[in-house]
Amino acid sequence: MPQTHFLTDAEIYRKVILEAVPAAERFLWLATADLKDLYVEKEGNWVPFLEILSELAGRGVAIRLLHAREPGAAFRRDFDRYPNLAGGLEQILCPRVHFKSVIVDARLAYTGSANLTGAGMGARNEHRRNFENGILTTDPALVERLMAQFDAVWMGAHCAECERKPYCADYPDLLPGGGQPPGAH
Repeated sequence: MPQTHFLTDAEIYRKVILEAVPAAERFLWLATADLKDLYVEKEGNWVPFLEILSELAGRGVAIRLLHAREPGAAFRRDFDRYPNLAGGLEQILCPRVHFKSVIVDARLAYTGSANLTGAGMGARNEHRRNFENGILTTDPALVERLMAQFDAVWMGAHCAECERKPYCADYPDLLPGGGQPPGAH
């Protein structure tokens, strides 16, 4: 039976980051406006969230990441520590992405306010983390709608008419003809 749960603050970290993400078997789609270094608990240690993603990629899980701006320097350094992410994690930077979603195997999805950061989804000290909320659902209709939104952005459905193209590093790769909008000379 489909379920939908309202989550707040550290519940997001426990239910989404520690439970749902590592359970991915086929694919994991992540959307966030802000992308920073995020450390998570693993076997009594604190490791970069990228280590969890690297393990998923190593198991053949297809990972897609939509984000609105370049990640911070610490994220980029950690990314380089996990070479299989270079081929196992697809990324698109779109400056208009402001929705936050985690979609696991088309069976479970989170959507809410939390960015993919330590203060947003991370396990920061309760006195330092952001106040966040969202829903975690297995309702097929909700999961499908979240996937449709993610996929439309991923596939460039809005690129031709977007007025933020000058700020989008990936725009030329998303349109036929090397990034020229239809009718451009």
